Amino acid sequence: MSGFRELWRILRRNPSAMLGFGIIVFYLLMASIGPLFVHVSNIENPLAAYEPASWAHLLGTDYAGRDTLAEIVDGSTPVLIVAVIASTFSVVIGVIIGLVAGFLGGVGDNILMRIADIFLTIPSLPLVIVIVTFIQSSSPFVLAAVIAVTGWAGLSRSVRAQALSLAKRDFVEAAQVQGLSLYNILIRQLLPNIGSYVAMNFLLGISGAIYAEVGLFLLGIAPFTASNWGVMLNFAINQAGSIYTSQSMLYLFSPMVAIVLLQVGFVLFTRALDQLFNPRLRTQ
Repeated sequence: MSGFRELWRILRRNPSAMLGFGIIVFYLLMASIGPLFVHVSNIENPLAAYEPASWAHLLGTDYAGRDTLAEIVDGSTPVLIVAVIASTFSVVIGVIIGLVAGFLGGVGDNILMRIADIFLTIPSLPLVIVIVTFIQSSSPFVLAAVIAVTGWAGLSRSVRAQALSLAKRDFVEAAQVQGLSLYNILIRQLLPNIGSYVAMNFLLGISGAIYAEVGLFLLGIAPFTASNWGVMLNFAINQAGSIYTSQSMLYLFSPMVAIVLLQVGFVLFTRALDQLFNPRLRTQ
């Protein structure tokens, strides 16, 4: 509870951090309860295509005459679901491999870190594109797992470095003398000491996963069964020709602004977490 009070104190003293927190909360509410109040019409009305912003359609309409704001709200849910799952997968894999490699050392450490080096060397986006093209699955769990494949390696190396330093601390050596299990030492002794770092990487992982997911749908590589921001960008460019006509530019820029605004929220809020967990920044 003291950590939450300290975070709230930092947020209140930092307007930009409060703004970032508010943006994230707004998007979470929009993705969770927004579709209950805003619905995307399945009826196409070409005569109402690309209408400008008005009280009836705050962000105008798309190429089929449907409300763009409704598509933004409805598309936020699948985007955030996949991003959160992907970041969770990435953090779990990276933390487990990093803790095991840093604590055990030896041959196991070398093998795990060489595997991590391979994934760090391979360009992430081409690898994800190849895997998604081969799998051709619309399941959010499958798509999240593919995105997570390229996101755990860097975290695992950082966690390993911290585990190496923590392994020589008195409380860890005392746990070993007491004969505690490897699970107990890793989860109850080492993990709480890097919890803040893991939390920050989880938020950054969500931010990166959003870019990867939207990019896959924008390129038309991932199959889709529901609307999301990447699909909107794909349709805006390929079907609406938004890059060639000014009439449909609002439909193109709406999902772009939604993505950028969410990324700004993550950046501002992550700075607040960095101030909370970094003693030097907290003192300043």
